[in-house]
Amino acid sequence: SSLPSQPCWSEYLTTRIEQNMVVNCTCPISECRAQPTTAFICSIVSSEEIIAKYEKALLRGYVECCSNLTWCTNPQGCDQILLKDGLGYGAACSKCSWISCFNCNFPEAHYPASCSHMSHMTCAKCNHGFCWRCLKPWRPTHKDYYNCSAMVSKAAWQEKRFQDYNERCTFHHHAREFAMSLRNRVSSISEMPKIRTLTFVLDACKVLEQARKVLAYSCVYSYYNQDTESMDVVEQQTESLELHTNAL
Repeated sequence: SSLPSQPCWSEYLTTRIEQNMVVNCTCPISECRAQPTTAFICSIVSSEEIIAKYEKALLRGYVECCSNLTWCTNPQGCDQILLKDGLGYGAACSKCSWISCFNCNFPEAHYPASCSHMSHMTCAKCNHGFCWRCLKPWRPTHKDYYNCSAMVSKAAWQEKRFQDYNERCTFHHHAREFAMSLRNRVSSISEMPKIRTLTFVLDACKVLEQARKVLAYSCVYSYYNQDTESMDVVEQQTESLELHTNAL
């Protein structure tokens, strides 16, 4: 059979790029397993927009293939590539300052809670899995957590305990979002002419953000380690941090 013409190649490659399937694409002739090179693709595809998508696909493929590379996990969006080696538990992104955890799938560093603490919660009675943060089911086929009507007294106590810690955790996350919002508003004010520097307020907001984050994940840590010997000290430190944070 004859080789595909240039228009055929162009349409074929453009479709593969738009479908994010170009990295491992092969010649359209069924018995040919050859893969088109970057130079060949760039010589066939004329659209700069499609070429830009192709280059992004190459970059994504490269990052996914390298075990020591990862994308910044900032949920607000960040295209920075981070190097895992030597960064330990978490590292701040040089572009957006978001601190990611490289040891689990949770989107941010969660000290003092461990990675195992950040896994999904499971109802002890019906084995329903749900998210710690939003309480939504991990799998849509499961029934709603609050419809679990077969709870015994111990399970009911565990639910109440979970609710208490979850409410504290949620409060600190909301307070952290408030501190971030406040810092953004102050930043916009300090950029105006003839306004004195508000660096001390910005620094205070940053400290608030970090403190609320630690307090939120301390709730997770405390929930899982309530019976350990070190919890008295941890609770005292958490109470002290919360007292000073509220004052700030």
